[in-house]
Amino acid sequence: MNDTQSRTRPVIVQKYGGSSVADVAKIGKVADRVVAAKKSGADVVVVVSAMGKTTDQLLALAHSASEVDGIRSEPARRELDMLVSTGERVSMSLLSIAIQARGVPSLSFTGSQSGILTNDRHFDARIIEVRPHRIEDELHRGNVVIVAGYQGMSYRRDITTLGRGGSDTTAVALAAALRADRCEIYSDVDGVYSADPRVVEDAKHLPELDHEMLEEMAEAGAKVICAQAVEWAKRRGITIIARSTFDDRRETVVRSAGHDDAPRARAVSSEAKVLFATWDGLSLGDAVAAMERANVGYKDLLVRDGAGQVLVPLLNVPSPETASRALASALPQAIVHSGVTTVSAVGDGLAVTAEPLAKFHAALVRASAPPLGVFAGPLRITAVVSSERAEAAQREIHAALVTASA
Repeated sequence: MNDTQSRTRPVIVQKYGGSSVADVAKIGKVADRVVAAKKSGADVVVVVSAMGKTTDQLLALAHSASEVDGIRSEPARRELDMLVSTGERVSMSLLSIAIQARGVPSLSFTGSQSGILTNDRHFDARIIEVRPHRIEDELHRGNVVIVAGYQGMSYRRDITTLGRGGSDTTAVALAAALRADRCEIYSDVDGVYSADPRVVEDAKHLPELDHEMLEEMAEAGAKVICAQAVEWAKRRGITIIARSTFDDRRETVVRSAGHDDAPRARAVSSEAKVLFATWDGLSLGDAVAAMERANVGYKDLLVRDGAGQVLVPLLNVPSPETASRALASALPQAIVHSGVTTVSAVGDGLAVTAEPLAKFHAALVRASAPPLGVFAGPLRITAVVSSERAEAAQREIHAALVTASA
């Protein structure tokens, strides 16, 4: 009998980020919230990130271990996955212990034990299938199930990790496989804002968004929920609720919805972990082959008549410095710009007329942030600017496109 078809209790998937489980006291508060959800009549699956800055600390250890006589080599991605995946195992075990101490039965599972199967790419793998049979069995027995986020197992039976923000993807993928009522994403912020409140003082809380808009925001650097997770939710129709772990006053609900064709910016996002490369005299095929040799990803690629430009995201690259050198070596014709940040306006119908782009450009001028490159589409306008002018650019763009159209 298929438990997803026979169950009578609703299933809720909750995900808690690293700041929510940063120490034992906070883990105890998370355990209280999980127990309350269980006692409300739901079956609960919890996905956890590593505690605090554990992943960064493990990566620093890896780079130290790779140094011989003052010369550092690049750690193998497979070994990095074996190392950093331990962070989530610590937090999942501690949370399960805390829940059991509160009188509720609980078990913890790694990504592979949970049936999360990925492709064979290390450090930024993608989920290809979820087989949650073991989780379903334990829910049927009345247990809360705690799952280590950010990780899975490849078809070669190697441990893989899903890239930064991968615990979000774990949670949404499990919610889809379990046909959960909803997926709740808990962090240290109370939902999604129209800009980073630490940069833009008048950033507005967004109580509701559709999947496509949030995916564009995440692709442009918004940190609340990772883009791959939103992509999963959009494809499977999963409602996401973004909340603060320690403040219940408000939230952001993300669900499928239609679009308004009126040109209206909803938010401003930025991403500092990028490289920007420009070149002349190189075909599209040669440029793509060079990026493949450098083992880097790309987005917002534009090539015409041998001239081109590309953004290379560094969020899921083990060593940004190594990636920059590899790209420069593979693309000797290119100028590789580091120390840059992308600043984006995200909204509906931004390409219907030229007015949003004109306002965007004028805002960059007021911020003294001349763009090295601009990419524009129906839902997003992105500029590559010097990192030292990025915050000023965000404030001016937010004032011109978001606040003015509210």
